[in-house]
Amino acid sequence: MNKKLLCAALLGGLSVAQAASAQEFDDRWYVAGSTGVNFQDNDRNTEDSIFGTLGFGKFLNPNWSVEMELNYQNPDKSSNPSLWWSQYGASVDARYHFRGADRNWWPYIRMGLGLQRHEEEFVRAPIFGVPSDGWPAQHEDNNAAINLGAGLQFDFGRVDLRTEVGTRVDFDEVQARPANVQEDYFNDILASVGLTVALGPDPVAPVGPAPVAPNCADSDSDGDGVNDCDDKCPGSQAGQTIGPDGCPVPVSIDLKGVNFDFDKSTLRPDAIAILNEAIEILKRYPELRVEVAGHTDSIGSDAYNQGLSERRARAVYDYLTSNGIDAGRMSGPTGYGESRPIAPNTNEDGSDNPEGRARNRRTELNVQN
Repeated sequence: MNKKLLCAALLGGLSVAQAASAQEFDDRWYVAGSTGVNFQDNDRNTEDSIFGTLGFGKFLNPNWSVEMELNYQNPDKSSNPSLWWSQYGASVDARYHFRGADRNWWPYIRMGLGLQRHEEEFVRAPIFGVPSDGWPAQHEDNNAAINLGAGLQFDFGRVDLRTEVGTRVDFDEVQARPANVQEDYFNDILASVGLTVALGPDPVAPVGPAPVAPNCADSDSDGDGVNDCDDKCPGSQAGQTIGPDGCPVPVSIDLKGVNFDFDKSTLRPDAIAILNEAIEILKRYPELRVEVAGHTDSIGSDAYNQGLSERRARAVYDYLTSNGIDAGRMSGPTGYGESRPIAPNTNEDGSDNPEGRARNRRTELNVQN
């Protein structure tokens, strides 16, 4: 029985492993097959041989699987290889799998019970001086067996690979040999490699309840101040002027009519009404930034007109700030003198153009964003 130490050492080493529960497992029935070497117990007086198995099993939970297995081996007799010796059987085995959720391979241990059948040819020994006739007799027997083992399993989806080393304790108490050399049991060592193939369609992930869509009236994904239900232009950029439909709108503040009398920087009554409209626009779009600019006609020196344009811009600037417009939203006041006319100051024949000069005596709010 000298191979029992190998089995005991292997099982003892794996028994101290820490078990980890996997998140999921494949609970389909599977077919298993393996082949390997049956290292026969020395006391059998048989040679080591190839063996094969065929099984049918299922995982009961992430850690436990159960399997029904058939096995067959046909070793030669050491003393006379021409004599027939075969062994086959069936067993029910449980495996405990030390699975980890973050890997597709794991160790396991195996334990099970089975029934083994032996069919053996032998030559009768002489009895009371009567020689044997030389013809082989046959011995057949059924007996219980225990399977113990350990291995590694590699998950490739539908197909898994298994490598295993174990022992089968065969309680064969009657052998074709003299009574004084009978054994109570035999301990064979089995090393194998095999595959399991899952049966049936791939498992489908359970369908959970449909996600509840957030209330669009309470969401403003792009932060433009218009809720997602009413926002027809999602993805607005910071600094854009946004209309009530959530879309960027071109904003121009028209100060046509804010003109000045000749050589004056005092706001006229008609200009006040136009500036009040501009104030409402600025309040409606609080992110809007403007430049306050003043202009003159061409009468007078450049230096004088520069100062006059600055005073006109200052008059508008002061009116806006005194009516609630934050100075931080306005650049200037800036004077451009007579450098940016919007109408000709003179006619084509060189004569004076009073209407054109009146249009040039103006202020503007130039949108900066």
